[in-house]
Amino acid sequence: MFDRLKEDIRSVFHRDPAARNTFEVLTNYPGLHALLLHRLAHWLWNLGLKWLARTISTISRWLTGIEIHPGATIGRRFFIDHGMGVVIGETTVIGDDVTLYQGVTLGGTSWNKGKRHPTLGNGVVVGAGAKILGPFEVGDGAKVGSNSVVTKAVPEGATVVGIPGRVIVKSVSEDDARRREMEERMGFDAYGVTDEMPDPVARAVRSLLDHMHAVDERIENMCKALHKLDSEYRNGELPPLDDKDFDCVRDDVGDSESGRA
Repeated sequence: MFDRLKEDIRSVFHRDPAARNTFEVLTNYPGLHALLLHRLAHWLWNLGLKWLARTISTISRWLTGIEIHPGATIGRRFFIDHGMGVVIGETTVIGDDVTLYQGVTLGGTSWNKGKRHPTLGNGVVVGAGAKILGPFEVGDGAKVGSNSVVTKAVPEGATVVGIPGRVIVKSVSEDDARRREMEERMGFDAYGVTDEMPDPVARAVRSLLDHMHAVDERIENMCKALHKLDSEYRNGELPPLDDKDFDCVRDDVGDSESGRA
């Protein structure tokens, strides 16, 4: 019991640079208080003392602002930073070394009995305000950006952002150093979406426009070559484009560039 408590305290020091000493962590970290009370409630829940377990869970919510159903299964070195507004549903399964920030919901999308809530693998990080809804798996080492809404499985090592959540980084085969470098480049932030974080849809549109520009240049070169071979070759006119149709794309690109600047 005390070994697990020491392990939990060490995990706080490892993941929160604001932690100064053990006494401060024990007395002023609601995430740790909620975890300790949950372990008691979960033990009573498994003994069949459902009402008492739910009562302890309710008291824990009053004291910490964190609601963890006593039926939820939580692994070792679990850490909730700040914690206010965190909700963890009954059939949630959480692996080891998982970190949640404030406002996270691990919820369900069905009123049916059985598995309704997500399963988080080892080392998962869920940013502030994110919602993970449904009975699917979030792979080991995955990261969910702040305020994202995730409703389907997340691959191991991936980074997910947006509403609905989209995978912007897949790094299953990469080592930890390369993974961290990629996350910094893509702008993963547990607290908020930074100016550097690309919108996946806007990025896809820009990629398509770049590809179309390259294709246009290649076709233009082919037409010039055909004209040299046959002076009578007539290059047909392309249909005109309305500049108004591209205003939103220009605005999006301009905003992205000004954000990087």
